[in-house]
Amino acid sequence: MGSLGIIEWTLIVLIILLFFGAKRIPGIARTIGQSVKEFRNAKSEPGEDEDNEKIE
Repeated sequence: MGSLGIIEWTLIVLIILLFFGAKRIPGIARTIGQSVKEFRNAKSEPGEDEDNEKIE
């Protein structure tokens, strides 16, 4: 069991295209990108939320 080759990646992409359709994939990718961005921002600034909770 090694890493995935070009044939496996091609099959994965084709299955995703069939399952979601070509029109929905950009929206899904955008949503995933925004989620990752928010997670990284929250991870890099852990003290900011604690200060806001004390004030409220």
